[in-house]
Amino acid sequence: MAAQTFVMPGQILPEDILPVPRKSTIPLKLGPGLRHTPPSTITTTSAGPLCIDRKKNAIWVENNSGRYIPQINDFIIATVHHSSTDWYHCSITPHTTFAQLPQLSFEGATKKTRPQLSSGSLIYARVTAASKHLDPEIACYNPSTGKSEGLGELKGGMVFDISLGMARRLLLNKQNEEGRLVILEDVAEAVAFEIAVGRNGKAWVKANGIKETLLVGEALQATDEGALNVDEQRKLVKRLLRQV
Repeated sequence: MAAQTFVMPGQILPEDILPVPRKSTIPLKLGPGLRHTPPSTITTTSAGPLCIDRKKNAIWVENNSGRYIPQINDFIIATVHHSSTDWYHCSITPHTTFAQLPQLSFEGATKKTRPQLSSGSLIYARVTAASKHLDPEIACYNPSTGKSEGLGELKGGMVFDISLGMARRLLLNKQNEEGRLVILEDVAEAVAFEIAVGRNGKAWVKANGIKETLLVGEALQATDEGALNVDEQRKLVKRLLRQV
């Protein structure tokens, strides 16, 4: 979007503001902050900048405050709270109902080979079912391919809290110049690390050592909290690398 549009709750979006896909077969995807009323009315439910991803034919309202509300296909980082016969019950955000993870929802999992997760285990998962009337359901594999594709238990490393807006920006494949993030690219030139970003405002980082892991986490949080531009991100990376 050339000029960012700020919306308030209760606004009806005009049709000319909606993204137009290159292929007519791509459905319009509504993200957080929007509600569809059949046949074609789209109303805002929260205040914030209106964001559009024309490549994915997606539109949503960005909002860094408030709690995370699970959406189907979101990638999230969850903590196993306890287990039952066929399920792991996982915490996505504090003071909310647990997400349900079937114990066979892992690549190649059977009753004999399924992972044995204990309380406190971290997992990277995809939301497969979400409704305000039911507990969310998550899975650690892609049902289309049967492969984990990076999902599953997260071993070692540390988890850092980030804003919901920062999480969404990190998960976008392409970003405009105005909101570009170079922090991870610049850190990766000097420090090797793994990262998993959860749409629920969590970032898991694992590097070769504790100092390096903390450096990556601090870089992410400082960029998020300070709303740093590209030049400021690069100055931050140089300063942090001098401390290692």
